[in-house]
Amino acid sequence: MSKSVVKSEIELFAINKAKKLREEANLSQSELAFKLGVSNGFIGQVESIKFPSKYNLDHIDKLALIFNCSPKEFLPELPINKNSEEFLL
Repeated sequence: MSKSVVKSEIELFAINKAKKLREEANLSQSELAFKLGVSNGFIGQVESIKFPSKYNLDHIDKLALIFNCSPKEFLPELPINKNSEEFLL
C-alpha cells in the first residue's frame, strides 16, 4: 500500500505559483534548482504530489529574487483556512 503525502492548500498555492513562473521563464526544473541552490531532484519532488518536499521561506525569498517579484506573489490574497477566525485573539 502506498503512503499518501498531503501538502496543505497554502503550500500547493506557493508550489503552483513557482511552477507557473518557472514555465513562463522557460526554465527547466534543473535550471531552477541551480539558481535556487538546491539539488537537481528537489524541484521535481516539490512539484510532485508523491513527495513531501515543499518550499520554505528562504526558498520563497530566493524565488522572488529569481523571478523579480515580491515574496507576496507566492501567497494568496486572502487566507485559505476557512476557520482562520478561530485563531484570532
